[in-house]
Amino acid sequence: MLVKENEPLARYTTFGIGGAARYFVAVRNSDEALEALSYGKEMPIHILGKGSNTLFDDRGFPGLVILNQILHKKLDGNLLTVGSGYNFSQLGAQMSRAGMSGLEFASGIPATVGGAVFMNAGAGGKEVCDVIEEVTFVDESVHLFSRDELNFSYRHSPFHELKGMITEARFRLTPSAEAKITQKKILDYRLATQPYGDKTAGCCFRNPEGESASRLIDQCGLKGVTVGGAQVSEKHANFIVNKNGATAKDVLGLMDAVKTRVYEETGITLKEEVRYIPYEFSS
Repeated sequence: MLVKENEPLARYTTFGIGGAARYFVAVRNSDEALEALSYGKEMPIHILGKGSNTLFDDRGFPGLVILNQILHKKLDGNLLTVGSGYNFSQLGAQMSRAGMSGLEFASGIPATVGGAVFMNAGAGGKEVCDVIEEVTFVDESVHLFSRDELNFSYRHSPFHELKGMITEARFRLTPSAEAKITQKKILDYRLATQPYGDKTAGCCFRNPEGESASRLIDQCGLKGVTVGGAQVSEKHANFIVNKNGATAKDVLGLMDAVKTRVYEETGITLKEEVRYIPYEFSS
């Protein structure tokens, strides 16, 4: 296990923003994950996948960042077992092309499997919790959680409250001749309506119950509004784009400005979906 010091984090995030990690290590299996977690047990730890949905502080992270590169995959009948570092969007496309339905919605979601499980990622009315069968999680030891033991909700999983790392997930899929067609329609729609190719962290705010965050932001005339190098996307209002060397301070300022305007005009308080990782020293 090779531990790096003062590793720049911007290169590992889809936003392209963030200072350096005090310590940084990549892990490729559960044993390495256990070793890394043990190394960092006296300091703050952050698990990093594809770096979407993540905004690191401009000062970086004062503890250990663990980069998830656990990439194994096996399909056995209707059960798909996959390492948590596997590309979630790619997995959705591969399973759909193989005639297996259940993960079509994953296409275009910029996350690893572990990040998707952690956030209960979803789109178009489908979520990870609809197809998850089991999750392997490590802290000081290895734990196997069945779906019945896991209480998922909108963009939330019980792993938010645990200190450790998801290393593997098992999904129950269904054979379907239509899976490939459905997956392509989902991907084509996202490519047409969302700012792929720009530096973003994905959707910035959660959809309020019965509402669309994007519609509310657009309704308030906020598309194209900037703070420093950060801009509300002109293509999809619920994305903030690193347009011109944005800092975390710029993004946070723009998020606050959007929340304030939407509340003033609609009475609705938007809640962040992007996870800001503050600069904190361990106590």
